[in-house]
Amino acid sequence: MTKRGAMIRKWILQAVLLFFVSSLGFVLFYRFVPVPLTPLMVIRSVESLWSEQSVGIHKDWVPLEEISPAMQRAVLKAEDYRFFDHNGFDYEAIQKAMKYNQTHKRKKGASTISQQTAKNVFLWPHRDWIRKGFEAYFTVLIEFVWPKERILEVYLNVIELGSGVYGVEAAAQKYFKRSAKNLTPHQASLIAAVLPNPRKFRIDRPSIYVMARQRRILNRVAPDLPKEEESTLLDFLDLKFDSEEE
Repeated sequence: MTKRGAMIRKWILQAVLLFFVSSLGFVLFYRFVPVPLTPLMVIRSVESLWSEQSVGIHKDWVPLEEISPAMQRAVLKAEDYRFFDHNGFDYEAIQKAMKYNQTHKRKKGASTISQQTAKNVFLWPHRDWIRKGFEAYFTVLIEFVWPKERILEVYLNVIELGSGVYGVEAAAQKYFKRSAKNLTPHQASLIAAVLPNPRKFRIDRPSIYVMARQRRILNRVAPDLPKEEESTLLDFLDLKFDSEEE
C-alpha cells in the first residue's frame, strides 16, 4: 500500500470512529436533555426563505407526564400499535406493507415511532437508501440507550404538526388554545390523524380523509400505557398488547 493510500485509509477510519463516538454522545445527551433543534426544523425554515411566507420554528418542550394519556394513545393507535412490543422495528407491519405495496400504486410505510424519532432527531427528511441505513443505526442505538417512555416523549415533542409547528404542546396551543395535558380524545385523534403528512393535511381545516382517519383512531382500542417512568428496553420486552386490524 502506498503512503497516500495508507493516509486515506487512516482518515476514513478516523472519520468512522468520530461518527460512532459523536452519535453515541448525542444519543446519551438527549437521553436526559430536551432536543433543542432538529435537522427538519432547520431545513423547513431555510426552505421557506425562498417561498412567499417565511416559516419560523414554534415548539414548546413538555415532559411526558404533561401530555395527556389520550394524546399518547392516539399516536400509538395511529402510528405504532405495537410500540411497547417491538425492539424498534415492527417486522409484522413490514411484511404487511410489502405485500400491500405489491398490488397498490399508493405505497404504505411501516416505520415505527422509534424509527420516526431517529429520523426526526438526527437525520434529513428526504427518502434515500443512505438515510434509511443511518435511520436503522440510530433506531437500534436509541432503543438500547433510551427507555420506551423517553422515545415516546421525544417523538411527541419534535414531530411536525403544521407549517413551522413542532410537538404536541405547540400544536395544542395553536389549534385548540390549551395545553397538551388538557387535550381531549377527540382533539388528540385529530392531531394524530395528520401525522402521515402534516404538510398536506390540516388540523385546523381537516379534509374528509383526515376526519375519517380521526374516527378510526378514536374507535380503535388503545394499548395500555406502562406506569413505570424509568423502565428500560428489557422491562418492555415481556409486555404484550392485543392488536386490532384497521
